[in-house]
Amino acid sequence: MRLKTLFAAALLAVSTGATAALQIGQPAPAFTAVDTAGTTHSLSDFLGKVVVLEWTNHDCPFVKAHYDAGNMQAQQRDATADGVVWLSVISSAPGKQGHVSPAKADELTASRNAAPTAVLLDEDGEMGRAYKARTTPHMYVIDAEGKLAYMGGIDSGPSNIDTATQYVPAALANVMAGKPADPSVTRPYGCSVKY
Repeated sequence: MRLKTLFAAALLAVSTGATAALQIGQPAPAFTAVDTAGTTHSLSDFLGKVVVLEWTNHDCPFVKAHYDAGNMQAQQRDATADGVVWLSVISSAPGKQGHVSPAKADELTASRNAAPTAVLLDEDGEMGRAYKARTTPHMYVIDAEGKLAYMGGIDSGPSNIDTATQYVPAALANVMAGKPADPSVTRPYGCSVKY
C-alpha cells in the first residue's frame, strides 16, 4: 500500500512539472504571489515586459553587501527606468532567518533606498521551489514572451562587487535588444534560501 502511495505521489509530481528542469528559452514557471501591499501578482500579468526576479533575505551578508554598496538598488533603478519589472522575492518561512511582515519588508525597502517594482512574500516557498531558488541573492531574467532568459548569480563572485562582472545588467541589455543572454546560466552564490 505504501508503495502505491509513493508511486501516485511521483506521478503527480511529474504531471504537475514539479520535477521539470528549468531551461533557458523555455517558459518560466508560472507564479502567483502577494506583495507587501496585499496586491496579487502573476507572471502572466507581465506578458510583453521583461521581468527580473531577485531572491532576497535582509539578514544574509551577501545580500547586505550588495545593498550596502548600492549595487542592487542601482540595478533596480536602471532596469525599471527601462520598463523592466523588478520583483524582489522573500521565500523565508515563518520562524526562519529573513522572514518579515509586509510592514517590515516595506521598512527595509525604504531604509535601503531600494527600488523594486514590488516585494513578493513567498512564505510557503512555492514560488522559490518552482524556480529552484537556492541562494540569496539568486537572480532570474524572463523575457517579454515569458521565457526564461537568464538564471544564476548577480555577478561573477563575492570577493569584490566593484570588479566583478555584473551578469544581470548584461543579460538585460541583450534581452532588451532581442538577443540571448550571454552567459545565460551562471553559478548563484550567497546564503541558502530559508524554506
